[in-house]
Amino acid sequence: MKLTVGFIPLLDCASLVVAARKGFAAEEGLELTLVKESSWANIRDRVIVGHFDAAHMLGPMAVASTLGIGHIKAPMVAPFSLGLGGNAITVSTALWGQMQKAGAAAGGAPHLQGAALKKVVGSLERSNADPLTFAMVYPFSCHNYELRYWLAASGIHPDRDVRLVVIPPPFLVDAMESGQIDGFCVGEPWNSVAVDAGVGCIVTTTGEIWPLSPEKVLGCRAQWAEQNPQQLAALLRALHAASLWCQDTANHASIADLLASPAHVGTSTSVLERSLSGELKLTPNGESHAIRDFYVPAAHAASYPWVSHALWFYAQMVRWRQAEYSADSLTVARTVYRPDLYRAALAGSAVDMPRADTKVERFFDGRSFDPFDPRSYLAPQSA
Repeated sequence: MKLTVGFIPLLDCASLVVAARKGFAAEEGLELTLVKESSWANIRDRVIVGHFDAAHMLGPMAVASTLGIGHIKAPMVAPFSLGLGGNAITVSTALWGQMQKAGAAAGGAPHLQGAALKKVVGSLERSNADPLTFAMVYPFSCHNYELRYWLAASGIHPDRDVRLVVIPPPFLVDAMESGQIDGFCVGEPWNSVAVDAGVGCIVTTTGEIWPLSPEKVLGCRAQWAEQNPQQLAALLRALHAASLWCQDTANHASIADLLASPAHVGTSTSVLERSLSGELKLTPNGESHAIRDFYVPAAHAASYPWVSHALWFYAQMVRWRQAEYSADSLTVARTVYRPDLYRAALAGSAVDMPRADTKVERFFDGRSFDPFDPRSYLAPQSA
């Protein structure tokens, strides 16, 4: 069975690369062809038109595409999570210097870093200077919503106090080096690449904003999933085996070697090994900091497609006026993440999987998201 799967050069494409290159796909009777792309818009479009059978995909992208928000309506399903965490927020060294003067510190808690940034933003406003420009990778992305969440919880309005722009992950470091942006939210290894290049400092990881926060998924058209159930189930089994292999620290050096290839991520093995281990260098001249559960490919039910993640993403689309709230849209959003397909593919295995499809999500500012009551969650968070 031949499958073509698109991916973006990021740390969390690891399970796909390992499945293809370490024999896990072949064991399931799959001939897996991986195609590297540079932007999430390309991933979306090539899945929609059928160039890719499935893809390394942003979770919110699958939800937005299914709802027809921001593009044509193309129902998607996400039956597998490609890991938890792995994102961070990085600022330019110049901005970091200003934040330090305002009270920020390397490895500081998100509320401490946010308070310092708020002081810098206020100072710029009082002097009539141009607002800071932050980049994220796609409007319907975990990165956009986690960045916005942190800014808003810190008293900084993402649409009034700063400027947000979209730049594909591989181009963010160049954009920062050229002075076009002051900060960005992206998955590894691009935060660490900015630090090693001496142009950026990691302010906080998104796992500190939302512990065990979701990241990419395996996404495909709902029609393709319905027409190819055996191929999809085989791919889920291969990815599950690969994610367990990626979780084993003994394999980190091998994974880094694979990802370092220009055909995959194309950056140094040393940066990739730091990203895999969570031993992040936060500033160009600083020491490494151990970040607990920074990138989790399999532990903590990391590969399970929680429906509550899809519902939180929809809630953010409503909060930031990308969509109007409706009971019908909420119902549709529930259909995107597919734990039923995950369970069916892994039935009969020794996998200890969650019995529920949803759970309460908790954030650094003490707030929580109850997937059974999204309207109450949204009420006090008007943009």
